Amino acid sequence: MVELNFDGKVAIVTGAGNGLGREHAMLLASRGAQVVVNDLGGNVAGLGADLTAAQAVTKEIEAAGGIAVADGNSVATQEGGAAIVQTAVDAFGRVDIVVNNAGILRDKSFHNLTPELLHPVIDTHLYGTIWVTQPAFVKMREQGYGRIVNTSSAAGLFGNFGQVNYGAAKMGVVGFTRVLAQEGARYNIKANAIAPMAKTRMTEELLGPLAEKFGPASVAPVVAYLCHDSCDLTSRIFSVGGGRVAEVFIGVTKGFASPSLDIEAVRDNLEAICDRDGYITPMQANEEIAFALQTLS
Repeated sequence: MVELNFDGKVAIVTGAGNGLGREHAMLLASRGAQVVVNDLGGNVAGLGADLTAAQAVTKEIEAAGGIAVADGNSVATQEGGAAIVQTAVDAFGRVDIVVNNAGILRDKSFHNLTPELLHPVIDTHLYGTIWVTQPAFVKMREQGYGRIVNTSSAAGLFGNFGQVNYGAAKMGVVGFTRVLAQEGARYNIKANAIAPMAKTRMTEELLGPLAEKFGPASVAPVVAYLCHDSCDLTSRIFSVGGGRVAEVFIGVTKGFASPSLDIEAVRDNLEAICDRDGYITPMQANEEIAFALQTLS
């Protein structure tokens, strides 16, 4: 069996000082990648900054014979994202892989949500993914190669009580990933997303007694595969956790069509509208439009 390696590849992993990010960085480095270990070093709520965590993971990688550099810039600003990518360029001369993993939690039910609980979560998860990826994407276009793995969540895909800020950001990551996959296609840039289930600082309380079944190390192999140059998948979403991998997809039913659609027609044809037999999973907006036109014809 041929082993998948990353010799000569340069990877950025955000939020790599702990949990999932640490596992991603360690695995990529163990297979030959040169890794930028980015971590602001704040707490779960995103408060504070300390390079210690990133430096500790960097030292672990180096002790195991790998190559890495620590970075403490914030993903949440355009300047911070650019600085993270510049760290990779300064240290290793290029960027081949970006794993957007950094995240924070500020859970609160929607009726109690405040700007202080909303904006930092959106800034870290959604804007953070955008601001790190954009300058890296420019480099990837120039070199005609890139692999991007973004981190979504079941909270965004399916909803989770008390996480409207987090869920909105994570579903935004899905939309971003799918557009990025289209724009990167001609440059051999693949973009995919994962929705991990893993025991981390952010999820220990949410998972409760099930936490021990979902170690973060079981997520990293999926991320690494999606980062490999042999992987042709793009615009895909994978649920990953506890050794299980499953594809999540967005489908659309054939639906119901009428040239004189009115309120009563919607009410009377709900069964046809929601009938999932014959659904499709469009990979881009034009495919859904074409499917709709078939129904209308």
